[in-house]
Amino acid sequence: MTHTSRWAVLGAALAGLVTPLLVQPAQAAAPVYVALGDSYSSGTGTRSYIDDGTSCQRSTQAYPSLIAAGRGYDLNFRACSGATIPDVVGTQLDALSAATSQVTISVGGNDAGFADVLTECALPGWASDCDGAIDDAQAYVEGSLPGQLASLYADIRGRAPSARVSVVGYPRIFMGEDCNALTWFSPAEQERLNQMADLINARTSTVAAANGFAFANPTSAFVGHAVCDDPEWLNGLSNPISESYHPNTLGHANGYTPVVSGSVGAALAVTPAIEAAADASGSDQAARQQQYAAADRTVEPKEFVAPDLTTPEVRRAARKAGVDLDAFIARSERAAR
Repeated sequence: MTHTSRWAVLGAALAGLVTPLLVQPAQAAAPVYVALGDSYSSGTGTRSYIDDGTSCQRSTQAYPSLIAAGRGYDLNFRACSGATIPDVVGTQLDALSAATSQVTISVGGNDAGFADVLTECALPGWASDCDGAIDDAQAYVEGSLPGQLASLYADIRGRAPSARVSVVGYPRIFMGEDCNALTWFSPAEQERLNQMADLINARTSTVAAANGFAFANPTSAFVGHAVCDDPEWLNGLSNPISESYHPNTLGHANGYTPVVSGSVGAALAVTPAIEAAADASGSDQAARQQQYAAADRTVEPKEFVAPDLTTPEVRRAARKAGVDLDAFIARSERAAR
């Protein structure tokens, strides 16, 4: 074999080795997942939050973190406790782009003033106007909410034209009895408050469908796991107070995660490995959210306020109702011990 022939053979052999390497497809980038919305998406209620310099209460045990860990998504976790529709528009939508593959969003409860409604209804019946507060919230949901959601959803679609969008609803919080000694939700009030969650879901799902978005309804998943059920997937009156009436870690892992992931594909079952992977993402998420911290700090928390039976308004109501307030308070304090 001539010198030239040997080089030709060697060149052909090298080409045979190198060519398959050159034609191997590059590893695909992880799908981009942007989680938008309020406290039911951020993870308020799970009691452990990433240190991102805000009061958004983003948790690695919230459903966006669990879904991202389980599906291998590149998560931008923009949901923030207290967020209203204007807050989502003003502080969260800039995270969307043509590269966004997946979007989830829960919003509307704060716009309807649900924390204030719960605060009113938690007082003893003789001291509150629970029905009036619910009536006002229902009027907003029936009148203003659909149009505001339609505008928001159109904005999401315009910014993320190729994304699969899943709109996430709210569970029924109550199961008919109040086991917390320092709140006074009557069975009738609990039923109306649950109907309020159903109404928000109904109006939200209608607007979502009109925009071609999926709707993840958690109502059925949380049946048997409301406040005072065993086990609870929703916190009752809690310390700190911001944890109250929000899904806990069980609610996110066993309730929200399968429902939300199943709205756009196969339902994801949360495993210890997924939980560990989600927890491991905390420092990276905290660093990623720092760029938005100034905007996030403009979002005002919307928190339930525990009943205060010592206010002048409550004392006047007690006198009008013929209630011995001091005795009532004493009984309540004994029950709370």
